[in-house]
Amino acid sequence: RKNTEIGVFCCMRLLSKHMAIRFSEKHREVARELVKEKIDYFNQFYRFTFNNVFIKQHKRRWGSCSSKKNLNFNYKVIFLPPALSDYLIVHELCHLQEMNHSEKFWTLVRKTIKNHKILHKKLKKTIMG
Repeated sequence: RKNTEIGVFCCMRLLSKHMAIRFSEKHREVARELVKEKIDYFNQFYRFTFNNVFIKQHKRRWGSCSSKKNLNFNYKVIFLPPALSDYLIVHELCHLQEMNHSEKFWTLVRKTIKNHKILHKKLKKTIMG
């Protein structure tokens, strides 16, 4: 039984690594749903308006906010731990009001993500794969 459990565990690890590398429309759909749920939740506290939410296949960015008030997220958000994806969503939401990283911006982020400094560092260190 132990060998079977180890074999299944190893296969799951390989599968998750493979999934993190290969992009598919399914990943985009799952990411869109996750992002939508988190935006709906966190925007209760901010009440920001925005135009569109896009799920993209960036190589170096987790997310961005455009001057046209569009929110963009990497589909790999689905592979982040929940605390990091929460931070990412809030970070981009706050750019709807403050398009910079000023103290006003960080005050907005801190409203819902108290440990934003720690999470910011962790996200920067997280390899996109």
